[in-house]
Amino acid sequence: MSASSAEGESIDEVVLDALCAIRLYLDMEVAFIAEFSGGRRRFRYVDSSLEHPPIAVGDSNPLEESYCQRVVDGRLPELIQDASAIPAALELPVTMDLPVGAHLSVPIRLGNGQLYGTFCCFSTRPDFTLGNRDLSIMRVFANFASRQIGRELATQRQYREMRQRIVSVLESEAFTIVYQPIVHLGDNRIIGFEALTRFWSRPIRTPDVWFNEAADVGLSEELEMAAIAKALTGFDQLPDDIYLSINVSPDNILNGAIHRALHNAPLDRIVLEVTEHVPIPDYSQFGQALAPLRDRGIRLAVDDAGSGYASFLHILKLKPEIIKLDIGLIRDIDTDLNRRALTAALVGFAQESGSQLVAEGVETAPECTALKQLCVNKAQGYLLGHPLPIGETAALFQG
Repeated sequence: MSASSAEGESIDEVVLDALCAIRLYLDMEVAFIAEFSGGRRRFRYVDSSLEHPPIAVGDSNPLEESYCQRVVDGRLPELIQDASAIPAALELPVTMDLPVGAHLSVPIRLGNGQLYGTFCCFSTRPDFTLGNRDLSIMRVFANFASRQIGRELATQRQYREMRQRIVSVLESEAFTIVYQPIVHLGDNRIIGFEALTRFWSRPIRTPDVWFNEAADVGLSEELEMAAIAKALTGFDQLPDDIYLSINVSPDNILNGAIHRALHNAPLDRIVLEVTEHVPIPDYSQFGQALAPLRDRGIRLAVDDAGSGYASFLHILKLKPEIIKLDIGLIRDIDTDLNRRALTAALVGFAQESGSQLVAEGVETAPECTALKQLCVNKAQGYLLGHPLPIGETAALFQG
């Protein structure tokens, strides 16, 4: 996993470009950056003009058999014009086997002072023109490489920490499902519930952050399907005429994960919500993946309608049975003429297309009244019901 520079290049590309530039400037045949780890020297970046370079990225050898270790501990100088003229260099078989002629090597230290490894250039021929100015250029590059490598290591560390957080949540099931009522405003009755995931693992964050992080570390399927599986366990406690709306990312529809998760579920009582915030690269492929489920009765909802261009594109391309109006559109709809106008347009669209509208985030009586006036007769929000655990949700239908 590589971080990127402001220009879009990966750190690897930036370092390799600079490595090549320094090698050419110094008229050397090989330039490399080696990492010291576990008593070995590992080649992380290599640039060479030789047809058959003596080293390649990923190669490693014992540190004690290298010029690198001897330069760092002072047994060899950082600048060598002719290795064959230095007795300490001749102690290493590689000096004559390769052979090594000119050689420059400087340590690379990270921002915290830790020794990472070395930056080295060498040629098979001596070069008596090399001097301290060349060594200074090497040190400048070593400092540059240190910053780039430090960023890469920080990115890798962050990735590992993110992945471990998600793995920990999955292993301990550190989340629960709550169910928010979806109400028919005209009849004042519950017609469905949206299953919402709540995490109690630290750090305390909103569900979207957890799911986005899971996607970033390649665990989106595992976390989403675990949440959906837990949501479905409450199905048998709900009346048969109540539907359940569950959130799913397009990727987990395209890869077949949702098909496996809903294998034994009553699909005619399930609505899949696809959010505006997740892109769908190929609507045709997405529609084909979803078709078998829709043929068996599942309904599709486009979430967050009115929050951006993507939601309208989802609506046009996917032809959902349900369009969920974003909370940003519903907020102050009783006093904001622009919100009323856009909602009225969506009402007209829904009537023409055969879709149903559900308003999200209804929190005040005036908002509810305005929605009824606009012929939006289905809604959810704190005014109509807070998300509840399954036990309290089931109790709504008792007695």
